[in-house]
Amino acid sequence: MAVTPQSVRQRRWLTVLAAGTLALTLGSCAALNPVQTLNRTVSTAGLTVQTDLVYGSTERQKLDIYAPQNVRGAPTVLFIHGGSWANGNKEDYRFVGESLARAGYVVGVMNYRLAPQFRYPSYIQDSAQALAFLRSQAARYGGSPDNLFLMGHSAGAFNAVETAVNERWLREAGVPISAVRGVIGLAGPYSYDFRDFPSRNAFPEGGLPDEIMPDRHVRPDAPPHLLLTAENDQTVHPQNAINMERALRAAGAQVERREVARVDHVTIAGALARPLTWLGKTRADVLEFIEAQRLR
Repeated sequence: MAVTPQSVRQRRWLTVLAAGTLALTLGSCAALNPVQTLNRTVSTAGLTVQTDLVYGSTERQKLDIYAPQNVRGAPTVLFIHGGSWANGNKEDYRFVGESLARAGYVVGVMNYRLAPQFRYPSYIQDSAQALAFLRSQAARYGGSPDNLFLMGHSAGAFNAVETAVNERWLREAGVPISAVRGVIGLAGPYSYDFRDFPSRNAFPEGGLPDEIMPDRHVRPDAPPHLLLTAENDQTVHPQNAINMERALRAAGAQVERREVARVDHVTIAGALARPLTWLGKTRADVLEFIEAQRLR
């Protein structure tokens, strides 16, 4: 297909839009709100959408549900936003809920309590609690309570992986281990010394990586994982995913690590949006994994 000047300009605009979209949630852009523009390009017509469902007692403990109509027993996916545990909002990820619901899945997009007021493990407990709530509501929207997937970007990927691999969190939330069919991490910081970074304010003072990082917590019956890294990531080093993969393999868990070409730390998530799939293979890789791991 020929590339016209108009299509080049459009792609350049969409690239800027995609970068600005998630940069906003990562705290690097405050003047504009391009996420609203992106979310206006995706329609939820024909989907069931419920917003601000309460899964806990604080203002941030809410989630939105996106579901296709007339489905039964569909995979149920919980998506967790990034933002260095101190920023981000579920409303910014409407495009994720729409994209995955169009693929036939029941999707929860959650908020969680933010640092520095709330530090580890508060946001992990929120992830587990939100998953328990979503599981309790899944059948109402056509999803299966025993066909669960955890998914997150950046800090949210840390939350998703830690919630699944550390046996404590699902047990405390009352979610059966067997109900979680898979975990998807997009550019997550699973194995780093937070004491050397501004994100240290999301962890307990005096806390140590060996006590907190997900790659130190892997249980033998951890669910299958898909760890996606961005070829041009300048924020989270891919060594995090390499270390996480190594820990999962050592525990005997199924894991696949893939690099998404051309994308960076922001656009690896932006490529989940159906209008932006040309940015990279994020959406295709995610759907392939869910289809391979789902209950039939």
